[in-house]
Amino acid sequence: MYDNVKLSEDETAVVILDQTKLPGKIEYLNLKTAAEMKNAIMTLQVRGAPAIGIFAGYALFVLAKSIPQTANFSATLKELRNYLNATRPTAVNLSKALDRMMNVARNTVKSSGKNREKILEALWREARLIQHEDVATCRSIAEYALSLVKDRQGILTYCNAGALATSRYGTATGGIFLGAERGYNFKVYCCETRPLMQGARLTAFELVEGGIDTTLICDSMASKVMAEGRIHACFVGCDRVAANGDTANKIGTSMIAVLAKHYRIPFYVFCPTSTLDLSCKNGKEIPIETRPDDEVHSGYFRERLAPEDVKIYNPSFDVTPADLITAIVTEKGVCRAPYGESLKKISAM
Repeated sequence: MYDNVKLSEDETAVVILDQTKLPGKIEYLNLKTAAEMKNAIMTLQVRGAPAIGIFAGYALFVLAKSIPQTANFSATLKELRNYLNATRPTAVNLSKALDRMMNVARNTVKSSGKNREKILEALWREARLIQHEDVATCRSIAEYALSLVKDRQGILTYCNAGALATSRYGTATGGIFLGAERGYNFKVYCCETRPLMQGARLTAFELVEGGIDTTLICDSMASKVMAEGRIHACFVGCDRVAANGDTANKIGTSMIAVLAKHYRIPFYVFCPTSTLDLSCKNGKEIPIETRPDDEVHSGYFRERLAPEDVKIYNPSFDVTPADLITAIVTEKGVCRAPYGESLKKISAM
């Protein structure tokens, strides 16, 4: 597994694995400016809701260190927080991590005054804590995942919710990796996931690197492999969970959920509790990011795929209704319907 988000040794930059270059090239970037960090999130050089949260913590710490002595520290920090927060509206981990960092800064000012070094020290500790919590969270989610499947079963994945999207193991694929460590032999069918091919480029890359029996399929093949009896469970991640159990994940996830219900295959959503947004009543309130047209008409192809004058619609996420979800698996336990009750209970633990 690769270190996809970390601080540089001198703590003046956030170091990320550039996921836009995978699987062909392993390249790390040192990001020092707010513009570089914003670009990294928007262009998906760093991606995955938990990983974006980790990145946000380290980014705000690095940017805080660079605030000039002559500037109003608190006001500038807030401006930087808002600047980064505007990059990805769907993934709630971004805003939650930034808010955690801001709360720490405010509380340190209250307790220690405007001591710059103490504020920076507190921000450093909180950023580290966000990442350490994610490692423990992914391990716990993986343990629960193994309680839902059996050795040698077939698992369908969608998009990427592996270690590249987190810090270790991953969410949706965490159980697959942990199972491999314990001698399980899962057969994984990995959807390519248009338009960004994150299943083909990232999930397939991770699984093959981890020695997992992996077969890559086009998204439109999901129904066929289900009908053939190859799939015993669907494992997907998500970027936000509404209070009623509706979940937002990469575009096409709801299609997989509909198919799974038709073929009576369990459809499991894996996420940390930091992804729960109980202030959001249902999926209709989740903001859906729309991305550039060229991801559809050109993408990773050498030449343009579609006609010049064709219209493009490119929402990056869709919402899977709660009634299509068998269970929502968090680090604190497995939530089942009615989700309005189970999610509220588990978030209070």
